[in-house]
Parts: sequence; structure tokens; C-alpha cells
Amino acid sequence: MAANTIPARIRWAVEFMDVQPADHVLEIGCGPGAAAELICAKLETGKLFAIDRSESGVDRTKRRNAAHVESGRLTVRQIDLATLRVPVKRLTKVFSFNVNLFWVRDCADEVALLHERVLPGGAVYLFYETTAPQDVPRVVERASAALAGGGFRVSVIDQKQPAVVGIIGRR
Repeated sequence: MAANTIPARIRWAVEFMDVQPADHVLEIGCGPGAAAELICAKLETGKLFAIDRSESGVDRTKRRNAAHVESGRLTVRQIDLATLRVPVKRLTKVFSFNVNLFWVRDCADEVALLHERVLPGGAVYLFYETTAPQDVPRVVERASAALAGGGFRVSVIDQKQPAVVGIIGRR
């Protein structure tokens, strides 16, 4: 796979999210920057704020999306969601792919922060690759409970090709 190839699962998740030109999006766990590339391509007046706990993830996203960073459309920071202070106070969408936070531990504070920042009508999109089918029910149950407990209306989508499950929390 070439360095800048975008996996089908990421393409599908970003398409499902239906990014609009004026959206203000937070990406949690930007990794190599593939989703950021797709999201920024859809933005005109909107902005993407991408975070990752990993220095290498932040560096890779910045390098891959240098033109978007330079244009001001993309801001990338090395930070944990728990300590996040988003410069964009009101978000229309929050996106993550394979971020374990929402199902492996209590994340009530993080979900409360998202609920406070996501505009009414906005949504949190948590996508997980389903290569370990035995884990899917637990991931869906815990991530759904975390979002519902934070005041989001939850729905779940299960996509076979590519193998992705999405937990969507609408504000």
C-alpha cells in the first residue's frame, strides 16, 4: 500500500459522515492523517481540529496535510481528549476510527466535554474496524452506553464491506 493510499474503511466512514463545506469537525486519534485528508477536501469555510496522543501521529498528519495546515483549514495537536480545549467552541461533527477510549474505560468526562461542544443537530461518529467479530457486541454496547449516558441519542450501523461498525451519537 502506498504511503498516501486511503483505506476503503476510512473512505466509507468519512463518506457516511457526510461532511459539509461549513462543518467544524474534531477528529480524535488522527494517526497517519488519511481521514483528515478526506475531511479537509470537503471543507470550504469549515475547519478540522485533529488530535492524537502520539507525536508520530501528529507529525504524520501534519506532513500528509501540509497544504490544509497552511491554509488554516486544519489544526493538529498532540493532546489527549480528556485535557482538550478545542479552539472551535461549537462542533458540528466529531470523528474517530478505532479509538478504544469509548469502550475500554469510563469516559464520562470526555463524553460530557463532547456533549458541551457539539451543536444541537451535530453528531459524534465512532467507527471501529470489525476484524475481531467476537469483540463487536462489547464495543457497541460500551460505546453506545457511554454516548447515551452523556446525553446523546445513539444509533448503530454495521457495514459488511468494508467491515466497519459505527456508533453514532446525535445531539
